[in-house]
Amino acid sequence: MEAQAFLGALHVAERLKDATRHCETSGGRRESVAEHSWRLALMAYWLRDDFPELDLDKVIRMCLIHDLGEAFTGDIPSFNKTAADETREEDLLSCWVRTLPEPFAGEMAALYREMAERQTPEAKLYKALDNLEAVIQHNESDLASWSENEFTLNLTYGYDKAAWSPVLLALRDAVRADTEAKIEAFLHRP
Repeated sequence: MEAQAFLGALHVAERLKDATRHCETSGGRRESVAEHSWRLALMAYWLRDDFPELDLDKVIRMCLIHDLGEAFTGDIPSFNKTAADETREEDLLSCWVRTLPEPFAGEMAALYREMAERQTPEAKLYKALDNLEAVIQHNESDLASWSENEFTLNLTYGYDKAAWSPVLLALRDAVRADTEAKIEAFLHRP
């Protein structure tokens, strides 16, 4: 990639460092979209031995780029995001991706299509991990930062995406146990 195009793409991606999610970190500050994407990619890397038949390099690329649209729209929690919000984000992202030089424009457009269709095991793994990372981060945050609906949502969020894999279901069950323990400790605090 030519130097100026490279820097321009990085400047857009840098916005994700300042785009905050509605969840807090364990230290009590708002999590950035970039931090979420980084840990999502780390999760995929650490699960590579559990999915030897998958192209984990592709999954990691999906994890790294999955929320780039939020550089244009900011983060909208999944339970608040409307179809109009999704369309706007996809349109802005698609316009930007088309400005990238090849092979990146074509590769990223193909990855986004695959991620949206969620038919391949790679796309299914990325999406399951995306959901699981969100709940893991909520479990690490102060319960006072949760919205009222998250007490129920965090018990079930992502099960539908994990259902295709025994490895992911076991991870989701462990995350749920953490959620239940966190809620129980909160309810029985002195």
